[in-house]
Amino acid sequence: MVGLLTTPVARARRRARALLPARMRPPSPLVGRTVVVTGASSGIGRATAIELARRGATPVLVARRQERLEQVRAEIEQLGAAAYAYRCDLTDGDEVDALVKQLLEDHDAIDMLVNNAGRSIRRSLALSYDRAHDFERTMAINYLAAVRLILGLLPHMVERRSGHVVNVLTWGVQVQAPKFAAYIASKTALDTFSRIAGRETYGMGVTFTNMRLPLVRTDMIGPTEAYRRAPALSPEQAAVRVVRALEDRPVHVNTLVGTVSEAAGLLAPRLSDAVSYRLARRFPDSRAAGRPDSGGRPNPGGQR
Repeated sequence: MVGLLTTPVARARRRARALLPARMRPPSPLVGRTVVVTGASSGIGRATAIELARRGATPVLVARRQERLEQVRAEIEQLGAAAYAYRCDLTDGDEVDALVKQLLEDHDAIDMLVNNAGRSIRRSLALSYDRAHDFERTMAINYLAAVRLILGLLPHMVERRSGHVVNVLTWGVQVQAPKFAAYIASKTALDTFSRIAGRETYGMGVTFTNMRLPLVRTDMIGPTEAYRRAPALSPEQAAVRVVRALEDRPVHVNTLVGTVSEAAGLLAPRLSDAVSYRLARRFPDSRAAGRPDSGGRPNPGGQR
């Protein structure tokens, strides 16, 4: 179940729009909006940018890989829409600051931001004692990069009294699954930051959505063997949910599994720990994580 906290009015509006013939449907509220999407060269970011273009928005593509960005921009232009591409290493503070400056010079308004770029690591603590850099890397891209970009664009949005930020997170911030301490901790930090930011900007026209997605089949989950047969959304399915959050602006977009897991952790924490412990033992570290009996070499995990 997705969008548990989407407003009833927004849900009713969406249902009514879906019942109308295509030619009679009102335009998306994203028409004419300029939306920055990070991690736009592949996966969820690429699919989100294309979906935005289909709904009349102008996507601004940000990622490290210039060639991939140009390919996505070409795809969007083939749809008859406009898009802009900016290469940026979001873990480099100077590059992020330069990006913000360039965006504000090139565009009359930056209406929305999708913080999608990220890195995932699935590795147990037993294999992480000498890998503090795993935690540093995930915090650098999943939390600090997103915060720096938000802080850079927020004065512009507040001045215009208009803006919305969607953070692509994980249901793990509620489930708190073992072997994901580095990844989930960084995403939880962004989740908490955004809730506080949303309260501080309440009444200023700027809103935040924390998008707690389930598993999505992208390159980022490739190194994790346990996920090869697990149910997962396609990048396109995830993108539809991201774009819907831009349209409806809910505070959270949760899954039923995530919500139930969070409630269980609050109501029966030790029982929840025991269940998580037993489930985790059924799915050991993958070879990419450097499993001791696999001969695998430690891998820093996937990045989108």
